[in-house]
Amino acid sequence: MANIETWEFYEKLNEIVYVTDMDSYDLIYMNRKAREIYGIHSVEEVKGKKCYELFFGSQSPCLFCNNGQLESGCFLEEMRYHPAFKRSLVLKQTMIEKDSRRYRFELAIDLSIWNQWGSAYEANAIMVNEGLRAAMTAHSPERSIAILLEYLGQVLKSERVYIFEESGKGTFDNTYEWCAAGVIPQKENLQDVPFEVVSMWYQRFHSGESVIIKNLENIRETDPALYDYLKPQNIHSLAVSPLVSEEKIIGFYGVDNPPEQFLGHITALFQILGYFLVSFFHRRNHVKKLEALCFEDQLTGMGNRHAMNEYIAAMEPEKSIGILFCDVMGLKKANDSMGHQAGDNLLIRASECLRSEFKEYALFRIGGDEFLALCTGIGEKELLEKTEQVKIDMRKQNANMAMGLVWRPDSREDMDKLITQADNLMYEDKRAWYAKY
Repeated sequence: MANIETWEFYEKLNEIVYVTDMDSYDLIYMNRKAREIYGIHSVEEVKGKKCYELFFGSQSPCLFCNNGQLESGCFLEEMRYHPAFKRSLVLKQTMIEKDSRRYRFELAIDLSIWNQWGSAYEANAIMVNEGLRAAMTAHSPERSIAILLEYLGQVLKSERVYIFEESGKGTFDNTYEWCAAGVIPQKENLQDVPFEVVSMWYQRFHSGESVIIKNLENIRETDPALYDYLKPQNIHSLAVSPLVSEEKIIGFYGVDNPPEQFLGHITALFQILGYFLVSFFHRRNHVKKLEALCFEDQLTGMGNRHAMNEYIAAMEPEKSIGILFCDVMGLKKANDSMGHQAGDNLLIRASECLRSEFKEYALFRIGGDEFLALCTGIGEKELLEKTEQVKIDMRKQNANMAMGLVWRPDSREDMDKLITQADNLMYEDKRAWYAKY
């Protein structure tokens, strides 16, 4: 491992210097200037600390980390606001390879002329630009949102950053969250939150205002419903702002337990970033529509062959697999005698028979009149019982299907062969039906 002497040349520089192991994210060295900023008294105290934990209070490597862009012998140079040091900096970054290890070397030249936050307008502008710069480089809208939340949490030194979206049924869902190291995530517990809980917030939102709670105990008597929701989450202060799309509030986002001196800057920052978050939502929804067109059968809402192939590729081989191959009987006759709308209705009824019993498993329409259920983790007895119930549902819906069934205790066999086996069994069932009727 590289020793302290490797970096001692930088010890007395008046610029910030730090070195991390690019593979483990362990801090190897911080010079005197960097240690002063963080109240660290010696290089020995640095060892064993993760850069993302010390600088950003994160539980995992930063989403906007640019380690992948660094090359040995080349310096990456940029000027930006650094949320860890709360300064506008010129950053010079490179990779140093030594003793079969890769080290990130970063030298930062301080350009800030204000102390801490200084001019709120200027600081907010820098923070907005830096947060968006990181978010815009993401390969998907979902990742852009995650990066922006992480950046906000780090730069505002908050414990949690979150987004709530309206569900369309009078409730809210916590759809995104970022948590600082040691903070318990709350997202799973905050689904279907009743509108009444945040109704007083919405009165402020409709006036174009954000909401700041400096001390949660101040609302204990005036808003007990909200207090009862927030208190179990160990929240003592927060700031939230509305998310507005086409003049309609679609949700809100906020931060929990930021330092009190930051609260005055948060609302102005949120009003700006809210527009960009909503634009990421629009991109996200557009991507989902495109994915639905690519992977979903538009008539039944089941997956198509592309979706089936993706599902099979991701299957866990140690889990059991049940395969139900179905062919809708009488589709051609329905189309020819009553029209294609009647044929479509028959397909929809047949698909609903499958969905009513196998909704927790993967369902696909893989041909004009063929459906497939792939059931990972299902027991053989449960598969047989569900299939028998489908037959009962078919008679009620007047939507007969021939069926072939295959079960294996694991998924290690070739799936194409298993599906072909289920297909052959379906044809035997089909021939038997025609011979009888």
